[in-house]
Amino acid sequence: MMRVIDSVETMMNVRASMSGSVGVVMTMGALHDGHVSLIKMAQQDNQQVIVTIFVNPTQFAIGEDFDKYPRGRERDLAILRELDVDIVFTPNPEVMYPPRFQTFIDVEVVTSGLEGGSRPGHFRGVTTVVAKLFNLTLPTRAYFGQKDAQQVVVVRQMVRDLNFPLDIVVCPTAREEDGLAMSSRNVFLDLPHREAAGVIYRALRATADAYDAGERLPNHLREKVVHVLRSEPLAKVDYVAICDPKTLFGIHERSNDPILILIAAKFGKVRLLDNALIPWSLNDRYGLSSALGNQRAR
Repeated sequence: MMRVIDSVETMMNVRASMSGSVGVVMTMGALHDGHVSLIKMAQQDNQQVIVTIFVNPTQFAIGEDFDKYPRGRERDLAILRELDVDIVFTPNPEVMYPPRFQTFIDVEVVTSGLEGGSRPGHFRGVTTVVAKLFNLTLPTRAYFGQKDAQQVVVVRQMVRDLNFPLDIVVCPTAREEDGLAMSSRNVFLDLPHREAAGVIYRALRATADAYDAGERLPNHLREKVVHVLRSEPLAKVDYVAICDPKTLFGIHERSNDPILILIAAKFGKVRLLDNALIPWSLNDRYGLSSALGNQRAR
């Protein structure tokens, strides 16, 4: 029977009583099929699974959508019961950040651009809460989706640097029928912007086709992405980057090694992220793990 826990002390005591391998899936709720795929992978790999639901205030900057972020606790718990999850940890901000809380984790370099550049302080909040949840759930393996590729690279760096004894497992991006990456924020898209958002996937696929046709110059591949995105008037591009999938350093020279294309764009008030490995066959087979390796990160 699924157990729902909302206190740090209870979570620590329950985890101490658990035996065997434990997989953890960290979420901010508003669960969708992408989360479900992560949970099913965790259940396949481990004897027990913990899912966390916590909308983390420290990763939202002033003016971002923390207060409006979609929440649906009872719906989420119903989904998790149907999946037969073992433990659900649902703390509130006061539990995770008690009075006089003053310790944060900063991962440098890999957080300096992309989301780190567009959202200063974002990854400081992400790494701090992920580290706290690792300490509370003590997972054998933690499961993340490729959609948030920079977050995956940042968390893996933190795990290596701080010697967390766990595996980071990266699962391919779950997509809607038109290719749009599944995201809890998609519910905020009105119909015109929802239809327009499909341009992100089209841009990624068109660039993959150009790569398959022989294009290897990173600036030409980036221009292809931008050209397709600009064909949609409702798309407001934040950034397009061609990166090394392991380091997130920009690639500027011709190469036959896998590359990672990252996109951030706004549709109305909704900011969406997506990415893809090139060649595209790597996404279909293994996702980002084909470049990073789903191995112990320490």
